[in-house]
Formats: sequence, structure tokens, C-alpha cells
Amino acid sequence: MTASYDNFDVADPSALFDTRSGSRIERLLFNNRLVVLTLCLVVTVLAALQLPRLHSNASFEKMIPSGHPFIANYLEMKSDLPTPNVLRIAVAPADGDIYNADFLDLIREMTNELVAFPGVDRAGLKSLWTPNARWQGITEEGFDGGPLIPDEYQGRPQDLQQLRINVQRSGEIGQIVGLDEKSALISVPLLADNPAQQRKLDYGALNKSLEQLRARYEAKGLKVHITGFAKVVGDLIDGLYKIAAFFLLSIALATAILYLHTRCVRSTLLVVVCSLVAVVWQLGALPLLGFELNPYSVLVPFLIFAIGMSHGAQKMNGIMQDVGRGMPKLVAARFTFRRLFLAGLTALLCDAVGFGVLFIIQIEVIQELAVIASLGVAILIFTNLILLPILLSFVGVSQSSAERSLRAERGDSHAVWHWLSRLTERRRAAVTIALHLVVGVAAFAVSLNLKIGDLDPGAPELRPDSRYNRDNSFIDTNYGASADSFIVMVRTPEGECASYDALMRVDALEWQLRTLSSVESTRSLASQQRLLFSGYNEGNPKWYDLPRGRDMLNTITSNSPRGLYNDACSVLPVTAFLRDHRADTLTSLVQTSEAFAKANSSDTSEFLLAGGNAGIEAATNIVVRQANREMLFWVYGAVMALCFVTFRSWRAVLCAMVPLVLTSVLCEALMVVLGIGVKVATLPVIALGVGIGVDYALYVMSIMLQRLRNGDPLPKAYEVSLLLTGRMVMLTAFTLAVGVAVWVWAPIKFQADMGVLLAFMFIGNMVGALVLMPALAHFLLKPKVSAPLRGASTSFVASAPKGPTVEMSSLSEATS
Repeated sequence: MTASYDNFDVADPSALFDTRSGSRIERLLFNNRLVVLTLCLVVTVLAALQLPRLHSNASFEKMIPSGHPFIANYLEMKSDLPTPNVLRIAVAPADGDIYNADFLDLIREMTNELVAFPGVDRAGLKSLWTPNARWQGITEEGFDGGPLIPDEYQGRPQDLQQLRINVQRSGEIGQIVGLDEKSALISVPLLADNPAQQRKLDYGALNKSLEQLRARYEAKGLKVHITGFAKVVGDLIDGLYKIAAFFLLSIALATAILYLHTRCVRSTLLVVVCSLVAVVWQLGALPLLGFELNPYSVLVPFLIFAIGMSHGAQKMNGIMQDVGRGMPKLVAARFTFRRLFLAGLTALLCDAVGFGVLFIIQIEVIQELAVIASLGVAILIFTNLILLPILLSFVGVSQSSAERSLRAERGDSHAVWHWLSRLTERRRAAVTIALHLVVGVAAFAVSLNLKIGDLDPGAPELRPDSRYNRDNSFIDTNYGASADSFIVMVRTPEGECASYDALMRVDALEWQLRTLSSVESTRSLASQQRLLFSGYNEGNPKWYDLPRGRDMLNTITSNSPRGLYNDACSVLPVTAFLRDHRADTLTSLVQTSEAFAKANSSDTSEFLLAGGNAGIEAATNIVVRQANREMLFWVYGAVMALCFVTFRSWRAVLCAMVPLVLTSVLCEALMVVLGIGVKVATLPVIALGVGIGVDYALYVMSIMLQRLRNGDPLPKAYEVSLLLTGRMVMLTAFTLAVGVAVWVWAPIKFQADMGVLLAFMFIGNMVGALVLMPALAHFLLKPKVSAPLRGASTSFVASAPKGPTVEMSSLSEATS
């Protein structure tokens, strides 16, 4: 007996539906729809009220791998070392050199302003006008010295001439005075965050103050160039506000793609609204959990929205097909929930795995990203798997759109699906696998050249033509001491830093580091001892050596600048100033320093790596290299386990995983081609691509396995799975890809890089699921004749009659 919902003479056809059917969760949710919607509305309002409390900031300490031995050594001796968090502000007059009274007055004015900036280490700030900028010379009476700008300076010609003489015998040319003496540099060290003192540097506010200072002094005719970690982070935070425009563009493009698929305004808007609700809940939860948005985690709301749109489209498609068969919207919503909740939950759990494994990386900023993203996925489970079907049960979809969706499902026009289904034939399957194998081998060969760390000079996080990288180029060109410093810390017994044995070992390390092409210059107490010992002997170069006598060593040490040893005379930093901080540069430096430390460390002098911004970055690269493979191991292991729970077939798991592995290898090859290294910013890409990319295989393979277990031949089983999910898999891939592809135009380069790589992985995984997976299935999967599974998630859809009527027996089975 067949009955059509359209023919029932009742005011509400859904009244014929047994509300006691379905699982306990389904009954709890759909039998209390108004309560669920009210709770969602309350949570949304509360989350929206928290949004003004959400701030964007970053922390130097959170971006370093605190568990690495290099960083542990640095943190232990942090108080005895110069801070790596230093602003370098180079100021040049419009023309001429620095020996100009008006220019010097402006430098003094700027120095006084910078001293008052919050978070500045005032004692360490250095410019032409600070007392720690001194000259030292050798006269007939011995050593003489004083501040660069003498106390009696009044801007007269003779004062300017004296300043020129002081600068030229100070050793500050290339340090705080340009090599051509046409610019001056102000070094501004920043204090570290200190929760005990409730001191936290606001990089966004600092960057705003710096840009205001730049604008004021450039209006007075100066050229101002600013570099340093704080400026990089400030520019990144400033770029975050511009990212909002890209978020709106993502929403518009994803909405357009979904509407072109459904041609239904109300259901499209519901999917968009539910995805935005997930973003609001996520952002509203961050202040409550004590999190801030940083330049890395700001990408997460984009991903959560895109994932929400893709999964929401799957639910909407199911409801459309059921409404097209003549079901009331409430019944269609419940049947769709019943069929797709488990598959959707598994897919979102795979997404969560892709984010969650990032927590194993011992870098706090990445761990925060993992927590924030996992929270967003957990919210999607509620908003897109529960809230969306309930909303659609009230609003429904347009009848014309529902009928159009059903026609597509029945295969009125399925030439593409029929062609793809032929990939399950032996000959085509063999050719497909062979082609993918060739591509995989070639990609693997290219991926072997993948580098860890930065591959570009300056700040690779920003565009090459950004203001920061232009400023960095100016300072690198005009100053001898690079901003990239690598420090080897030499620990001695207290009071023994000036021992001859320790200084000879330090001197040997310094000479060895100078042989590296990437090292521009070095600095240590040993080289200072040589210089001063020569000075004690009227500057005779024959005396440019280390004295052996302890009394002379102590005398010279007492006249050496602080920073070359600590107050307890137990730490000697050996600083190498580098040409750049590229991956190869840091690798060679670490290898040389570690080999020297292993051969020369003793009870009286222990060589420890590493401080300085380059030392910290070298440690970060090591952690990233170790975490890269470990992360892939865990993400693939977790995804395989989830797939096995879903498929209950190791053969099906293999079919699903091989395309994922191939896409990961291709992504690494693409990184080599595009000149992108594996670093903190790009490390999450492959994990996210695997966790999210497996969604396609889950939807397609679930239906294909069910058809095979019902006895269908493989080509038919695969074609049916494509008819039911093929369009949605493509829609999911393009929605995700479009959501991240717009980052290509972002002002922040690493966001653009992530956009390219993620879009590639989303599309690549989709192609693998639709092309390579059926070819593998030919050799791994075989039909198995068995009785249809009662209440199976796909049996109702697959056996639905081709018309607006539904077999009552099928309804009974589906609702059981």
C-alpha cells in the first residue's frame, strides 16, 4: 500500500508521524524544539555581549618553545643576557649627515618620548643622547672617555665637530650611527611580560604609538625606519582588523555558492546564520576562558565558518530531498537528523582531531590555537547538527528547490557521476592508480627539499614590499650589527668569567663562528679584552692578544662594558650577528656551536645554546621539525581509528587514507615550489587538511559500503553514492576552498600562504575521494550479499521510490 503525504486530508500531515520514534537524543531534541531554540537564543545573546571584551594581542614568551633545552638555558640566564625583544628605530635627515644641530635636537626629543613609552626598559635604551653611549680613546696619559654628546653641548659648530670625533673613536659606527654617518639609531629594549607585577605589553597599542611617533617626525622632515619583534607583531595585529573585510567576503562567496546549488533563499540564509552563530559562540567564549585573538588564532573563525557551511549544506540537502519526496518539513528534518547525525559527528570529530593534535607542539601560541579551534568544532556539533535541522523543521525549504534537488538525486543528469563510476572498472582503475603513483613519487622527490623555518630575509610573516621589510632592508644595509643575533652562553664558576682558560675557549669559539659565511661579526669579552689590552699598550697591534696574568685580566674586565659578562662574573655571552635568519643559516650555526660545545665544555666553562632572537628561532625550528612528523603520525592514526569505527573495514579505511596521504605529499611539494618553509605559521596546515579532508571519504564511502553490503556491484554502489552525495562533496570542497582562498589577498603573508595551501588540500582531498578512492576500491572492496540492515542510515534514501510518494513500510523501518 502506498500513500502520498500530499493526499492526506489533515491540517498537519506531520501529525501522522510517530513522535516516539527515533533515538533518545532525537526525541529529546525534536519533541522540545522551542526549548532548544530558546536556549540557543539565550546563549547567542550572552556570547554576543562578551565580544567587546575580546582583544587582539600577542606575547613574545608564548611564541617560543619553552620546553626546548635551548629555551630552558636562555630562561635560566635571561636576567644576565640582553633581551631579544628590542625595537630598532633608525632616523635620517632629509639630506646631509647627522652632524646637524636641528637633527640632533629632534633625536633628543624622540629619545625622551620613547623613554616614556609603557613597557620600555629605560635603563637599556640607547641613543646618541643616552649616558650609555660613550666613546673611549687612548691618549698619552692613558685611557680617556665620556658620553658621545658632551655635557657642554650647545649645538655650536665646534660642538658638532667634537661629536664627530667622539663618534669616530667610539666604535658606535655601524651600531647606533649609520655606516655612512647619515642616520642614527635608537635601540629600545622592551620589558618582558610579568604576571606577578600585572605587567603585560599591549603590542597593538605600542604599534599605534610608534606609528603616531613616526608620522609626527616625518612631518618634520625626518625619515623614520622601525624594526623589531614588537613592530612585526604590531603590524600583524593591525592587519587583523583588515582581515574583517576578508571575513565578509568569505561569507558572501560561500553564500553565493550555496544559493547557486539550492536556489532556496531561506534555507541558504539558515545555513549561513547557524555557521555565524557558531563563530559568535566561539568568540564569545574566548574572554571567559582567558584567551585573546593573536595573529595565528585569528584564522580559526574563518575555518569554523567554512566548516559550518559545508556540514550545514549536507543537512540541508538531505531535508530538501525528503521534502521533494512529499514529506512534511518536520518529518524531513527528523529523518535527515537520523541519517546524517552519526556521519556528521564522525566528520566533525575528524576535524577536531586535525586541530587537537596541534596541542602536542610545545609552543603556547599553537596550543592556544588548538584549544580555540577544538572549541569551535565542538560548538559546530551543536549548531550545525542540531540547531540547523530544528530551524529547518520550522522554516522548511521551497518546494521548487526540493523538487530540483530530488531530480538531481535521481540522476536526471548524471553523466559526470556515470563517468566517475567507470573508474571502478579494472582497466581504468589500474591506469588511475598508476598515474597517481607517478605523481606521488615525483611529489615526494620534490618534498625532500622542504625546509624548516624562514626562507626569506626580514619578516616573512609580512609581504616583501611591506613597510616593515623596507625598513629592515634599510637598517641591514646601513648598520653593521644585524638585528639577527645568536648567543652562546658560557657559564663559569662565580667570579671566574675572566679566567684565562675560559677566555681562551670563548676566543676560540668566536674565531670559529667568524669563519661562517652567514656571520657578519661577533662580540664577546674575549674580543674586548684583546682590544683593551692593545689599548693599554698605546694601541700597538702587536699586543692585540689575551694577557695571561690574572691581575691584568681582572683590570681589563673591570673596564669592559656591562653586557659582556654578568654582575656575578659567571656568565659570558658570545654573540654572533647574522646576515639573516634563514633556515640554512640557523642550521649551520647550531651545528657548529653544538660541536664546539661538546668538544670544549668543562667544569670551568660550560657552553650552552642558545639566546638571542636567532637562537630562539633556531630552537623553534628544531621543535617544528620534530613536531611535523609526530603531528602527522597522531593525526593519521586518530583519523584511521575514527574511519575504522565508522566503516568497520580495514580495506575501506585504506581506500580513504591513501588519497589523504597523497594530498599531504603534494602539499609539501607545493610548499617547496612556492618557497614556503615549515614554521609555526604553516605547521598546522597539513594536520587541518587531513582532519577536514577526510569528510569527503566519510560521506561517499559510508553509502558505498552500505550498497555493497546490500549486494550491489561496485560500479552501481559507487554511482549511487555519487548521486546522493557527489554534488554535496564538491560543494563542501569548494565552500571550504573559497572560505580560505580569499586569504590570498590578505595583508599578512603567512595568512596568504595558509590560504593557498589549505585551498589546495581541500580541493586535492576532494579529487582524491572522487577519483582515486573508487580505483582503489576495485582492488580492495567486493560486494557482499546480505540482508538489508534494519534502520541503516542510508537504506531509506537509497530505496526511496521515484515519486512524491513514500512506502509506508519504508517509513516504518526508517523511524524504528
